[in-house]
Amino acid sequence: MIEITIPGFKNLQIDHVVCDYNGTLAVDGELLPGVRDLLVTLSASVGIHVITADTFGLAKAQLSGLPVALKIISLENQAEEKLEFISKLGSDTVFAIGNGMNDRKMLASAAVGIALIHKEGASSATVTSADIVSSSIIDALDLLLNPKRLIATLRS
Repeated sequence: MIEITIPGFKNLQIDHVVCDYNGTLAVDGELLPGVRDLLVTLSASVGIHVITADTFGLAKAQLSGLPVALKIISLENQAEEKLEFISKLGSDTVFAIGNGMNDRKMLASAAVGIALIHKEGASSATVTSADIVSSSIIDALDLLLNPKRLIATLRS
């Protein structure tokens, strides 16, 4: 668990990091450089979950050997499936990261939701559902390892 007190926002108790795969951890199905090491580091403190429709069919191979739980979802009702997934984990303990329209409900419900804008872009609905917008998965994951950055962004 990672505990962070953010004045005027929330007292966070993060037990889970839940990420979309394509457009978030990967571009064109390939895991982005630096992600592997960060997922290993974070897994010492929190559960790491990847939930995806796996557009390119590479998620299982790319995440092989990593301490992550992979859930591949159907092509229909993705936003609802992602929301249900984090609800079962306990939304108030989830740090969620995604970029697509199917991530909007998950980000809105999570304790902290981060919309990511990489090469794939991001859905405007997802951006407005997020607490934070980031241009790098490395920067987004680093917020949990450097909590003063998170505090500086979310305090009010």
